[in-house]
Amino acid sequence: MTPDQIGRAYDQIAHRWASDDFNRENGIDQHQRAIAFAERRGMALDVGCGCNGRLIDLLLVAGFEPEGVDVSSEMVRLARLRHPEITFHHRDICSWEPPRSYDFITAWDSIWHLSSERQARVLSKLIDALRPQGVMIFSCGGHVEPQEHTDGSMGPEMYYATLGVNGFMRLILEAGCTCRHFEFDQLPEVHSYFIVQKT
Repeated sequence: MTPDQIGRAYDQIAHRWASDDFNRENGIDQHQRAIAFAERRGMALDVGCGCNGRLIDLLLVAGFEPEGVDVSSEMVRLARLRHPEITFHHRDICSWEPPRSYDFITAWDSIWHLSSERQARVLSKLIDALRPQGVMIFSCGGHVEPQEHTDGSMGPEMYYATLGVNGFMRLILEAGCTCRHFEFDQLPEVHSYFIVQKT
């Protein structure tokens, strides 16, 4: 799927993330673990920010000045209604260039919709956008080796890919980062996440 197709698919289901039924605790413990590594509490970026604002709220409470970026126009529209004081960018993360450096970046359940090649380029770009000692958390498919598949369980068919745990680890080290934490966090679901710090 192209980023434009991903955005249009999420336009159709954005209401699910805005619903009171959405589990707003999803990813919060993992982000609190990541925030604990952050030495500075300046600018933060939420990649694939969605619309419900739970991570934006967490970053605000932690003392960051967050902004968000999402490829879905409906997600961004709803996000702006919820947090009118926050800057949200309706952009494709593959072609978008971050406008500044950040002390904290999150890409939770978002970039796994990109092909492995695009994921590698996006992760390298995000690491470049980190300030020295900046922290990034990102989730990924919990496979050891590269994988890709499509799934229609949310309604529209979605594409998912992963570089594999070993592939992500190589990229992180080559980009000059230290892996601070890795976990298969939602077993038996094939879900994992990394916390990395720029050195």
